[in-house]
Amino acid sequence: MKWLFLSLCLLVLNNINAQQNYLVVTGKVLLSETEEPLQGASVFAENTTLGTATDAEGKFKLYLPHGGYDIVVTFTGYQSESVRVSSSGTNEPLIFKLRLKEEELGDVVVVASNEVKDGWTKYGDFFIHEFIGQTANAIQCEIKNPEVVKFYYSKRNDRLKIKAADPLIIVNRALGYTIRYSLDSFTHDYSSKISFYTGNPLFEEMTDASDVQKAIWAAARKDAYKGSILNFMRSLYNKHLKEDGFEIQFVVSNNGAQHPVKLEDFYNSLRFNKEDSTGLVTINPFQRNVGVLFLKEKPLPGFNTINKKEPADFQFSILTIAPDETITIEQNGFYFDQTAITISAYWAWEKVGDQLPYDYKED
Repeated sequence: MKWLFLSLCLLVLNNINAQQNYLVVTGKVLLSETEEPLQGASVFAENTTLGTATDAEGKFKLYLPHGGYDIVVTFTGYQSESVRVSSSGTNEPLIFKLRLKEEELGDVVVVASNEVKDGWTKYGDFFIHEFIGQTANAIQCEIKNPEVVKFYYSKRNDRLKIKAADPLIIVNRALGYTIRYSLDSFTHDYSSKISFYTGNPLFEEMTDASDVQKAIWAAARKDAYKGSILNFMRSLYNKHLKEDGFEIQFVVSNNGAQHPVKLEDFYNSLRFNKEDSTGLVTINPFQRNVGVLFLKEKPLPGFNTINKKEPADFQFSILTIAPDETITIEQNGFYFDQTAITISAYWAWEKVGDQLPYDYKED
């Protein structure tokens, strides 16, 4: 009996320690029409390796490293739902009510008139370049189910729209991940040459490999992390920009040309503020265009071939923050509102093929 009592105490203590060391997210997924529990719905923290499925009662529990996340719920035939959670919040149980998918009228018109026959043959390579990327890591990626991708071209708007009926299964052999990417939509405007896409990625680490292969993946992930926007946001949160090789400049337009302005105090120029009570960092730069230099590495091969006017001795990216917007950063590098930031220059070159999950830890 003493041993049983001791085991029970240890089990309780372990559970308490787990809840102290992690952000515990619980909740329930219901059908909107009947409020019946939905079993087997996928629940995951977007852009992480952390996910689960609902049980027979529609319930779920996730243990997440402290920080911020978008919790996404998906189920075939139903509209996805998401909500933001944070270690600084109350973290009460979440209730998701999923609705059946209903195509918007505009989408029905697109499907009826503009779907491209043999779309993958015509636009598949272009989609891979714009979505997966053209880096060495991107080249080692493969979309395993291209048949779910549909292409729609509007001649009047000179615009390509891409949708996927099911999550894209992307195998990244360079970094050792399989990514289930629920692509909401992908749009490319040929007049501006700008691509925009939204969706919810879930990473799964490849584990069925030799120790040598795992070591190769670990080294490749470390290289992908260095200088990335995830690296930058974490360095900014911890006020380690210079130590980690980053420099901040403002990019000012003058007579149609962009000119960099060096800054003496990065954090004052960004109006950096860290709340003691929540641990959240906010920035509200004095200028909307923030140039980010990563001085420890040159651009990856191929970048300067296509972008001849960009610096060749360091990686240079631009964050353009929407007017009247303040950006909030969590300790794991998660930042919001992500729709308030436009990324251009080098970071726009690194796409899904070089992406790492928010729960990535640098050794």
